[in-house]
Amino acid sequence: MEAVISKEEIYPTGAAKWILIGTAISCAILELIDTTVVNVSLREISGNIGATTTEIAWVITSYSIANVIVIPLSSMLSNLFGRKVYFTASVILFTFSSLMCGLSTSLWTLVFWRFIQGLGGGGLLSTAQSIIIGAFPPKQAGTGMAIFGVGVILGPTFGPVLGGYITDNFSWHWIFFINVPIGFLAAVLSWKFVTDLADASKLIKIDWWGILFLIVGIGSLQYVLEEGGTKDWFESDEIIFFFILAMFGLIAFIIRELSIDYPAVNLRLYKSFNLAMGNIMNLVIGLVITGSVFIFPLFTQVSLGWTATQTGAFMIPGAMATAVGMILVSKIVGGGTNPKTVILVGLAMMSAFLILMSFSGPDSNSSNFFWPFILRGIGAAFMMMPILTLAVAGLKGKDLAQATGLSNMLRQLGGAIGVALINIYLDHQNADIKNNMISNISDYNSMTSERLASFTQMFSSAGYSTDEAAQTANIMVDNLVSKQQMLLSYNHGFMMLGLAVLLLTPVILMIRYKKGEKLEAVSDH
Repeated sequence: MEAVISKEEIYPTGAAKWILIGTAISCAILELIDTTVVNVSLREISGNIGATTTEIAWVITSYSIANVIVIPLSSMLSNLFGRKVYFTASVILFTFSSLMCGLSTSLWTLVFWRFIQGLGGGGLLSTAQSIIIGAFPPKQAGTGMAIFGVGVILGPTFGPVLGGYITDNFSWHWIFFINVPIGFLAAVLSWKFVTDLADASKLIKIDWWGILFLIVGIGSLQYVLEEGGTKDWFESDEIIFFFILAMFGLIAFIIRELSIDYPAVNLRLYKSFNLAMGNIMNLVIGLVITGSVFIFPLFTQVSLGWTATQTGAFMIPGAMATAVGMILVSKIVGGGTNPKTVILVGLAMMSAFLILMSFSGPDSNSSNFFWPFILRGIGAAFMMMPILTLAVAGLKGKDLAQATGLSNMLRQLGGAIGVALINIYLDHQNADIKNNMISNISDYNSMTSERLASFTQMFSSAGYSTDEAAQTANIMVDNLVSKQQMLLSYNHGFMMLGLAVLLLTPVILMIRYKKGEKLEAVSDH
């Protein structure tokens, strides 16, 4: 394999470099597609294997819990086994568990293999990122990471569309089987082209207690966030138990990692002020971006009557805008522009998108949302890439791998927190808005009386009896109230997210950046 040799690193060139990049992108896309591809198929899966709506949610929860546990441990595991062995093993584990998911005939068998699939997938995302960074010398890192970002941003977007198409035209089993040939090829290519980190050192001791505390803390927290909404949060003894367990695990984990010389996760990296600020922003970005992606399908399907496939297909142009934005940002930041300025522009775009969405009405359609989503896509790129650029500036090798793993974990936790908070907010908004609306609906309200009379006359003309026409007219009015109530709740949810983005402004301004300092753009997605 040809190589360009610098003082410290050996970088692949020619076909070897692009095969390596293609392999890493493919593996990361597989992992991210599988975070969303199952969502639209849950109804078919539950009917096929005889699971309830509550039980089938574990197919998503188990994958998310495994993901968020492994991501911060990826750097340690790469160091322990060697990056080449660990990455290839993660591909094989992900591929085999995908096959077993497709062959599953019972709920808990599927949940088990989804957990194993999440363990393999969690190792793919952060490791693929470090592989891409290591494939380029610093002056070309921006281009490489922009290419990686373009590929990876498409995964969560195409997941629901792909899942819906496969489920509608084949069967839900094929959403897992499709991973097998791609994973097999990726395993062969990763074994041939992935190399170990130059500064990797052989681990003499393994921080078993740290790993255990991380599993207990992060796993329990993710469970609380995923399941809290369905169990009425702290009204449930189960949620209280896992919340206490999460707090114990996280506190014990932090104390453990800061008190030993061989931590599983190097929390001392947070001595870097910019890394700490960058990860706070990653948490909020995960909250806002995932929250908006979560609320939009609910809004369009419940209030506007869109299908799941329509909703997924509509979001593709916005994802393409993000891809274009990442290439643009890599040029802007690589050219020496202050990354804080770029982030603030992205923040303004994201906030504008969310505030525009908060003015939706019952007659809104895709043409009303097209440009706001393009704005959102470009804004997301302007925020995500410069944030990691500033946060990891000066870090190399295993420290860089640890930092990107922490960033990925916090953004994923932010997403889970975002979904949980949006659910709580929507529940409260629905109750408040419905109470306010119902108080204005009575026989003494002229508009209510006119609408009821109009519906009653319409159903009477269609052949309904007097009682049936009156009863159906009341049902119609109730449905209209519910639809308007949900629409207002979603509008308020978008507005809340738009204002939440603006809270990042002081954090961005606190980041330390020396004027004239030239940073290469990297993507943490």
